[in-house]
Formats: sequence, C-alpha cells, structure tokens
Amino acid sequence: MNAIGSSAVCVDAQLSCHNTSAVENLCCFNYPGGTLLQTQFWDTHPVTGPVDSWTIHGLWPDNCDGTYDANCDDERAYRNITQILKHSGAYDLLNDMQTLWVSDSGSSETFWEHEWGKHGTCISTLQPSCYTDYQPTQEVTDFFNRTVTLFKSLPSYEWLESAGIVPSITATYTRQQIQSALGANRGDRSVYLGCRHGALNEIWYFFNVQGSIQTGSFKPSDLVGTGSTCPSSGIKYLPKGAAGPSPTSTTTTTGPSPTSTGPVLSGRGFLDVITSGNKRGCIISRGRWYTSGSCAGFTASPLSGGFTLKSSKGYCGVADGALTCGARIRNAPLFNATKDGTLLYNGAQTFYADGVPRGRKQGMVYTDAEHDTSLTIRWQKR
Repeated sequence: MNAIGSSAVCVDAQLSCHNTSAVENLCCFNYPGGTLLQTQFWDTHPVTGPVDSWTIHGLWPDNCDGTYDANCDDERAYRNITQILKHSGAYDLLNDMQTLWVSDSGSSETFWEHEWGKHGTCISTLQPSCYTDYQPTQEVTDFFNRTVTLFKSLPSYEWLESAGIVPSITATYTRQQIQSALGANRGDRSVYLGCRHGALNEIWYFFNVQGSIQTGSFKPSDLVGTGSTCPSSGIKYLPKGAAGPSPTSTTTTTGPSPTSTGPVLSGRGFLDVITSGNKRGCIISRGRWYTSGSCAGFTASPLSGGFTLKSSKGYCGVADGALTCGARIRNAPLFNATKDGTLLYNGAQTFYADGVPRGRKQGMVYTDAEHDTSLTIRWQKR
C-alpha cells in the first residue's frame, strides 16, 4: 500500500455520546454522529453475496438520539471509489467489497458512492484536517476498510446458526430468539431487526466509539431511535435464492391487509404522492417527485398478473434503490396496486424520501427505509 499521511493520535479519548461537556478535538471524538451503525443485508431475491453470509449495507453515524445528518460535504462526494481504493493499494479490501458489499438493484460502485457521500462525509474523525500530511481521498479508504473490518467481526450468519436459527422455507422464529442469539455475542445489546413481508432481511448493530473510527475502539451499545420492523413471532429467515413473496400475494393481518392487491391497472393516469405527514405532490417523468407544477402522464400496461409503468422518458422501475423512469430501466419490471390504487413494488406500498421538496425542487423516491420521510404513491386515472 502506498505511504500516506497518518490520522490523529488519540490519547485518553472519551467515548462518543457519553461526554458531559463539549469536546473540542473532533478528530478523536465522533460528533455529532457519535453512534455508529454497522448495517447488514440478507438478500434472497435477487441473491447478493455468499449463501452463508450476510452482506454490508453501510456504516452510518447517528446523532446519539435516532436522528442523523446526511450528505455533509458535496465536494468530497467522490464518484470513483474503485479507483481510489486501487490508487491506495487496497486491492484486498476491494476484493472483499466486491464479494460482501454488493447492490441488489444496481452497480456496487454506485452503491459505494452513495454510502460514502451520504454517511462517510458526515463522520467528523474522517475530516481531511484530521490527517498529518493529508493525501486527497485517503479518508475514503479508511472508511471502507473500517466498515469491512467491523462487518467481519459481526458474523450474523454464524451467530444465528449457533442458536439453531437457520435459513428455511418453512421454519419461523420469534423476535426474541433472534435478538438473544445476536445479543449473546455482544453483551446482550439489542439490535435493529428489519423485515419485509415477515421475512428477516436487515440487521443494524449499534456502537459508540472511543477515539476515531480509523483507530478507535468500537463499544457495543443498545439500539437508538426507531424500533424493529419485524413482528414478535412468525419471522421467516428464507434461504438465499428462495422465491420471495409474490407481488400479487396478500399478507394476513388483524385487519384489512395494506398490501392486498386490487385490479390490474391499465391506461393513462397520474401518480400522486402522499407523505406520512399528509404533504402532497406527484411523480414526474424521470421518476422523481415534487410538490408544485404539472404531474407527468404515465401509461399502465397489464402484464403477467401485474402491470408495467411507462412515462415519456421510458419504462419505470427501481435503479440503485430509487424509482427511475428512462433508459436505465430495460426489463420493464412489474408493479401492482391495492384496491384504492396505491402503488405496490415487490409487495410493499411504502416508499421513502429525504424530506419534502419545496417549490419546483425535485426529490428522489427510494424503496428502502433508510430515508427520513415515508410516502405512498397513488394512481389517478385520466
């Protein structure tokens, strides 16, 4: 590896989120993102990563209270992660990432760029000023190296397996069983468990850090902020490659199912957006949304029990985790809708955004719960 500048030397550093007074040296104290989350995926359809290993989602700084900052330095939102790692001589790290840090909906390179730009740039101990003889982009290698190293210290598959929790088409588990199996390896600290259609697909491990993320000590901490999305019992842990829930299937609940499908949509219409806070907008031709101006027209075409959506830019689908319409979407993925016309993608009716765009500003629409604002999209026939 090329010789590069060293990061700050931290002596008697305080544990992040545990200080009782202001800390001036933010090269040895992570602030405001003092809780660090190592987040992992279990993707079964499509499959990502080895069949006996979870994969990396990211390393996220949280403000010790469930809130977080994002996209903190646009000037360092680099778009060439692979080249940066190669330039630093981190070929083994890159090989690990190509196996363990992969996207289920786009290129891994774009996924890495997103995770670095959104989360890595918000970690105070990775600021360029925290390095002696700083070489441009060296903090990027440190971020990815620490994330992969931390991930390897959290072998979720093995921990679950040792407790008798193994992937299965038929077996189900309780939330407490899963929490106990993982907590037994980290001082009984709780984790966030994410489920989709009742199947386990995400784990978030929480830490406080003593020192910098480059060289500091990660101390397990309890879950901060949002609670798990898994039910208390009946949780599936599907084998990779097992058929996931059909987009047209319904979910049994104690009331009307939020994902029960209605008639297949067809014809021309608009896509209205409604946030959890009852803010309203609409989807425009490239798949983004805004709250003023003219809504784009879409064409719904029945196909194989669902329907495709197309705007003037091309077919609509999900690319790199975001709703997109245009040349990037080539296979015309299927959508479904509930009886009231609420859009379903992979059986889920909730989409997400980084807040509500104002005026004519456009916002991205995402399919993962990492984003602050939840929303639904409803079909309005012309």
